[in-house]
Amino acid sequence: MSRHDHRRSGPRSKRNQTPPPPGWRGWFVLTLFVAFAVVLAGRAFDLQVLDQAFLTKEGDKRHLRSVSVPAGRGVIKDRNGEPLALSAPTESVWAVPGAVLEAPEKIAPLARELNMPVSELRSRLESYKGRQFLYLRRQLAPTDARAVMAVDAPGVFLQREYKRYYPAGEAAAQIVGMTNIDGRGQEGLELNRDDYLHGEPGSRRVVKDRVGRVVEDLAEFQPPQAGHDLRLTIDSRMQYMAYRHIKAAVVKNDAKGGMVVMLDPTTGELRAVASYPSFNPNDRDSIDPSGVRARAATDVMEPGSTVKPLLLAKALDSGLFDTDDVIHTKGWFMVGRLTVKDFRNYGDVDFAKILQKSSNVGAAHVGLKMGAEGVWRAYNDFGFGDITGSGFPGERFGVLKDFYEWNNVETATASYGYGLAVTAFQLIRAYGAIADDGMLRSLRLIEGEGADMHVPPRRVLKAKTARTMRHLLEGVISPAGTATKAAIPGYRVAGKTGTARKAGSGGYNADRHQALFVGMAPAEKPALVTLVMLDEPKKDAYYGGAVAAPVFAAVMRDALRLLRVPPDDPSVLTASADTRSNGAGT
Repeated sequence: MSRHDHRRSGPRSKRNQTPPPPGWRGWFVLTLFVAFAVVLAGRAFDLQVLDQAFLTKEGDKRHLRSVSVPAGRGVIKDRNGEPLALSAPTESVWAVPGAVLEAPEKIAPLARELNMPVSELRSRLESYKGRQFLYLRRQLAPTDARAVMAVDAPGVFLQREYKRYYPAGEAAAQIVGMTNIDGRGQEGLELNRDDYLHGEPGSRRVVKDRVGRVVEDLAEFQPPQAGHDLRLTIDSRMQYMAYRHIKAAVVKNDAKGGMVVMLDPTTGELRAVASYPSFNPNDRDSIDPSGVRARAATDVMEPGSTVKPLLLAKALDSGLFDTDDVIHTKGWFMVGRLTVKDFRNYGDVDFAKILQKSSNVGAAHVGLKMGAEGVWRAYNDFGFGDITGSGFPGERFGVLKDFYEWNNVETATASYGYGLAVTAFQLIRAYGAIADDGMLRSLRLIEGEGADMHVPPRRVLKAKTARTMRHLLEGVISPAGTATKAAIPGYRVAGKTGTARKAGSGGYNADRHQALFVGMAPAEKPALVTLVMLDEPKKDAYYGGAVAAPVFAAVMRDALRLLRVPPDDPSVLTASADTRSNGAGT
C-alpha cells in the first residue's frame, strides 16, 4: 500500500469506531430496576400485611361456598295422629360434567348404577360439560346412592333431599294432594298449606376444590327450620272404608265416577272425603289428571230431590205449612208450559208422603206457595251459593241465581232440585243443620294450628222443626219409601234419595244421571251424616235409591261400628251375633 493510501485510510478507521456509552446511563437503568423492585415489594407488603382482607375475600370467592341444608317438610296427620303425608330422607346424585368426562372408563359403571343407558349419560355429560352442576338422578334410596358412590367416579357427589311419601295412597290423595320433586305443594292441602308445611332451609359454609369436592367444613352453620305439622279432621280408617266402598260401587255400576263424604254434624268436622277415580301420589308417572281434583269441593251438580227436605223444613219453620196439611195431586200439573210430573199419581199427599214418595208435584206446590223469594231464601239460609268454610283450594260457590230472575217455572223446578247447582260440601253441610237441631256450621278439614278461622254456627231451623224433619225422613227408608236399601239393622236412619238428569248442550239428557243419597244415623241424635253420589251409572238401575242408598248403608254400618255408636235396637245386633255364632259351630 502506498503512503498516500495509508494516509487516506487512517482517518476513516477512526471515524468507524463506536464511542463508549456515557457512565450516567448505567446508573439510570439500575435506578429504574431498584425502584420497580421497591414498588413490587411495597405492593406485596400492602396486600399481604396491610390489606390482607382483600386477598382473603378474593380467595373466598373462588373456594368458599354456602351449601343449602334442606328442611324437613311438616307431616300431615289424620285426627288420630296417623300420617297421611310424611317426608323420608333420600340422596340425589349430581356431578361436575367435565370432571366425569376426564375419566371415560367410569361412565359405563356409573350409568349401570344410575339405571341409565350409557349413551344417554355420556350425551348429558357432553351437553353440560361447561357447567359446574348437573343432576344425574334425584331422590335415590340411601343404599342405591352408596352403590353409585362406590363407582368412585371423579366429580360425582351426593346431596341430601327429602321425598314425600303418602301412606294412604289413592284413598286420600285428592284431599291431601301431593308435592313436586322439589318438595313444593302442587295439589290439595299440600298446595293450600304449602308455606305452613314447607319450613326454611339452613346453610353451612364450606371450602370446595375446583371440581366441587368439599375439602373443609367451616364452623359457620345456620340450622334449618322444619315445617309445621298439619292435623286433619279426617279419620283415616273411615277414609279407607269410604274409598273402598265407592270404588266398588263405581265398578259394579259401570259409572263414570262417584264420591262419599262423611260429616260429624255436631262439630262440622269432615271425617271422610273419598272419590273415585283417584290417583296414586306415590307414583307420579301413573297420574291421570282426571283423578286429581277433589270432586266434593270443586264439582257442582243439580241436587235433584235431595233439596226437598230443605224446602219443606223451611216451609214448616215459617209456619206457612203444617205437617198435616194435604196437597191434592193427580200425578202432574202445568206451570206455564212446564209439565211437572210424578212417577205415578200419589193422590192426596202430606209432607211425610211428599218425602216418602219423592213427589215433584207436591214439592212444586209448596215452592210456588212460598214464592220465588221464599224458595231462594230457604236455600240461601242453608248455605247454597256460598263456600262452606272448609278451606279447601278451589272450592266452588255453586249456582243460585237471584230470585228476581225467577218466574213460576224456575220457582217450581227449583223446588225439586233443578235450575240450581251445589257442591257435595254444600249439600252435606245443609243436611248437617237438620242433624244438629237446626244449627248450620262451617265445614272443617283442619284442626288446631294451621286451621282457618270459622264463623260461629248460626241457627237456620228451630230445633223442633229439625227433629220433625228427621222423623219425616225416616219414612224414606221405610218399606213404603224410595230408599229401603239404605236401612241399617239396629239403627234408625233418616235420609233422602235424589236422581238428577245431567244437562248437555241440547238440554237434559235422558240417558245420563247422577244418583244421590244423603242420610244420617241414628235418626234421634245423628252421630254422622253421609252423602253418596254416583255419576252416570250405566247398569240396569240409575235411581238414587237403587244405586247410592246401598253404598250409604255399607259405609255407615262400618262407620257406626267403628265409632261404637250404640244401636237403637240392640236386639237386632244380638240376634245377628247369635246367628253368626251358631253358624260357626255347624
